Amino acid sequence: MPTKPTNKPSVDAKTQNLEADTHVPGETMTTNQGLPISDDQNSLRAGVRGPTLLEDFHFREKITHFDHERIPERVVHARGVAAHGYFEATGDASDITRASLFGKKGKRTPVFVRFSTVAGSRGSADTPRDVRGFAVKFYTDEGVWDLVGNNIPVFFIQDAIKFPDLIHAVKPEPNNEIPQAASAHDTFWDFVSLTPETTHMLMWVMSDRALPRSLATMQGFGIHTFRFINKKGVSSFVKFHFKPKKGVFSQVWDEAQKTAGKDADFHRRDLFESIERGDFPEWEMGVQVVPEADEHKFDFDLLDPTKIIPEELVPVRPLGKLVLNRNPDNYFAETEQVAFHPGHVVSGIDFSNDPLLQGRLFSYIDTQIKRVGPNFAQIPINRPTCPFSNNQRDGESQQLIHQGRVSYFPNSLAKGCPAHSPEGMNAFRSHAEKMDGVKVRQRSDSFSDHFSQASLFFNSMAQWEKNHIISAISFELNQCQVMEVKQRVIDELLVNVSDELASHVANNIGLKVTAKPKAKPPTKTSPALSMDRPADSIKGRAVAILAGEGVDSNAVSGLVKQLKAAGALPEVIAPTAGKIKAADGSTLKVDRPLTNAPSVVFDAVFVAPGASAAALAKNPVAIQFVSEMNVHGKPIAGAAEAKQLFDAAHIAAAFGKKVGSENGIVSVAKADDLETFAKTFIDAMKQHRFPSRQPETINA
Repeated sequence: MPTKPTNKPSVDAKTQNLEADTHVPGETMTTNQGLPISDDQNSLRAGVRGPTLLEDFHFREKITHFDHERIPERVVHARGVAAHGYFEATGDASDITRASLFGKKGKRTPVFVRFSTVAGSRGSADTPRDVRGFAVKFYTDEGVWDLVGNNIPVFFIQDAIKFPDLIHAVKPEPNNEIPQAASAHDTFWDFVSLTPETTHMLMWVMSDRALPRSLATMQGFGIHTFRFINKKGVSSFVKFHFKPKKGVFSQVWDEAQKTAGKDADFHRRDLFESIERGDFPEWEMGVQVVPEADEHKFDFDLLDPTKIIPEELVPVRPLGKLVLNRNPDNYFAETEQVAFHPGHVVSGIDFSNDPLLQGRLFSYIDTQIKRVGPNFAQIPINRPTCPFSNNQRDGESQQLIHQGRVSYFPNSLAKGCPAHSPEGMNAFRSHAEKMDGVKVRQRSDSFSDHFSQASLFFNSMAQWEKNHIISAISFELNQCQVMEVKQRVIDELLVNVSDELASHVANNIGLKVTAKPKAKPPTKTSPALSMDRPADSIKGRAVAILAGEGVDSNAVSGLVKQLKAAGALPEVIAPTAGKIKAADGSTLKVDRPLTNAPSVVFDAVFVAPGASAAALAKNPVAIQFVSEMNVHGKPIAGAAEAKQLFDAAHIAAAFGKKVGSENGIVSVAKADDLETFAKTFIDAMKQHRFPSRQPETINA
């Protein structure tokens, strides 16, 4: 008989006896061996003031387990947050892949998605300028598939052998462990200035793409070129995309820095709370498909991970939707112990010869063994939901109790089981790619263009996006101390991307451009790369309603109703907690006091009408609140009573008889037509931000 592990794979801990929280009223505390404990508060001592005895086995068991509660922190992507959900196919993609999860409209596959920052430690904040990991574990009926990507479609380097150097350069400098979760230091810019292949990725990281508003408003990408293989064995090259339903929106740099201090858990809190209230983050998953015959038709190499395929050349074909609808039950057991590996694929999905991907196929299995042990696939969050059987045995943290005496192949004692399935359609078979070549340590000439797509990205930005990139690079280089490094960035990298970029950065850091571009930078654009487009709705947007004693409660309740109907999250913010007395004698519940409500966690503000507005105009915290909202370009609304506060915060607005909206400032003499006022305010919020209100120095 074949050996069978006594496991019941599941992604839902509540269905597993050992993983679920089984504490019940009246339950007795025991040791890990089941021995009831008489006292868990005092160690065993020789006399009440004597030494603790070594024979106290309960103390030793408890403290030893505590000492080993932490597993090694991830070297990169250490700070993460995750959620459960599902992928639902919205069509039949069997013409391009035999992977079953894409084969039938409406088919659902459970997923676990982990988001993360790259450079910081587990204790760093959520909002530094950084790449965000976007890793998806699909629990398919044919096995686990891990798509381990980022929110940026390219990467810094072309060959995995350079990855340790990149991370060593961007991590805190080893002589002083400074700075944490930041690339604004000499070692990072020294490395990239000497590594021109990083230039395209630098444009993305120095853009607002590296400062997402929330995890639900950022894109996801598989980065590499993979293969799809259909039932006939026909191979196509594919690149994976996740497009957020809420649109792509970001913070600005000044805002992100302040958010890190005011709410270091900003992104993980937003994800957790949105799922708890039923506002489930959603993405459209799709692929760009390139027939194998068209591999060489582009002016870049498909295998180069520093390149995109512009969507104007190859549109994204939708495959389905990714929805997150359940928070983890335990952070450590799930979010921390989840182990991703690009080598976890299913039949119908295969690899390309992308040298960065090839290196990851080795590195990820190695790091997971180091981090959570050789049996990491048996940890509940990593287990497949389909049956699994092989001859792997024992090892650290073995979770299964294998039965029988056969653990080898070939065998006759177990009737040849577990057996191969060479004819099985769902069995994995590597694509039969013909290979021929001499062994070399050499880069293909087709990988030598490091600047044209960097120019494509910069050229495709709206002017405010270009300004932010210029300001971001200027800020980072002004943090560097070595003049040669700064000059090299300008003369070796930026000058080859854009004259506008190089000259403005040079001016901002007190240097001059002293080199000419290697070739004239191209002028092509790709509109799909810009974030300069409005959202379809304001669902999940946080709106502050500034109020105080004497507020017009009818105006507040009316606007709150309109905002909630649109899916927004309005909160009444007042100088004190508790309740405030309205002008009509009623009371209004305060959601947060001003001192606990930083402006950076809100997307818009409404200064409520009534006598309270005049008092707020004399409150320094209220003035700072709306002033920050203004310089961060966020929608601001108010009636005539708000004028004093607007004036104190240097916000210009014309309070006419009709509702007006000028550059995101929504105003009216009297907020009696709440429906029109709310609609105008909501339309402004769909724009997310009005960059022209931001001072030139706000991102520098």
